Amino acid sequence: MTERRFRRPAMLSPDQADEIVGDIDPAVRSEAAHTTASAIVHRGRAASDDPELVERLVHLVDTEGLDTVATLWADSPPDTLPGTLWRLYLLREWTRRDPATIADRYRLGVDRAEVAGAIAGVADTPGPEEIRTVADAVLSGVFRGDLDVALERAGAFCRVLATGSAVDADALAGADDAVAARVTRSAGALLDTAGQLEDAAALWRAGRLD
Repeated sequence: MTERRFRRPAMLSPDQADEIVGDIDPAVRSEAAHTTASAIVHRGRAASDDPELVERLVHLVDTEGLDTVATLWADSPPDTLPGTLWRLYLLREWTRRDPATIADRYRLGVDRAEVAGAIAGVADTPGPEEIRTVADAVLSGVFRGDLDVALERAGAFCRVLATGSAVDADALAGADDAVAARVTRSAGALLDTAGQLEDAAALWRAGRLD
């Protein structure tokens, strides 16, 4: 069977995208989200010995565009497979766009969240390239290894980053309260994401993540 290569579609303006999404019945959109997520995960896992296919799936956002992936999965609840994939791909995209900041906050957090750091599997003094590598490795684990382990690793990664972000916010308080407040909100969001990914891992083990 010949594999179909992903093609990047022409990007829509925000107004065009809103109009299209608004016209789709929520039930139809939900069904499409579940169908595409299941197809990607099961196709990747069935061909885990095909490194080219796994590489293409890991780089899905690079080839299809974040907007396209968001249209498919961003509205899916966190306790579903499409919602879980969206969080993983969004986390990877963040590591591509701002690896230096993430590396700095990871270093701040890893000594204070040692257990999570060990699960995340990142070097204690990571640089931007190590941060990019671990994000790719987590997504590769979705297709090549135990999906629940990949999700727990991503959750631990978020916990370390949340801790580091909180430390960074404390350091910024007083000097730049507006930035400190934004970083504090980011830390809270990362903790929420960590819990969601860990819950998704438990659901996958129970055969209830779909």
